[in-house]
Amino acid sequence: MSDDDLAAKPKLKPKPKLERPKLYKVILVNDDYTPRDFVVMVLKSVFRMSEEAGYRVMMTAHKLGVSVVVVCVRDIAETKAKEATDLAKDAGFPLMFMTEPEE
Repeated sequence: MSDDDLAAKPKLKPKPKLERPKLYKVILVNDDYTPRDFVVMVLKSVFRMSEEAGYRVMMTAHKLGVSVVVVCVRDIAETKAKEATDLAKDAGFPLMFMTEPEE
């Protein structure tokens, strides 16, 4: 027998299957005190929305009470929701953003 016949074949390790991270929704909650222009400004600055997209999200929340702003991983969703809520609080408005898991 030659040395080539005795060489051990490398064992292939199966790659562990990585689960996709769970997604979370950032939700804009409507209130009767925060001006519409301010809400659109927050959506543009924190969530990098266009004027039109921000207006649509704001009007959806105005009509339905809540509106989904963005769906992303938990850390980003919580950070963005806190940043937007704090921006409104600093300006003296009760505007609120919350997060919840996406189903």
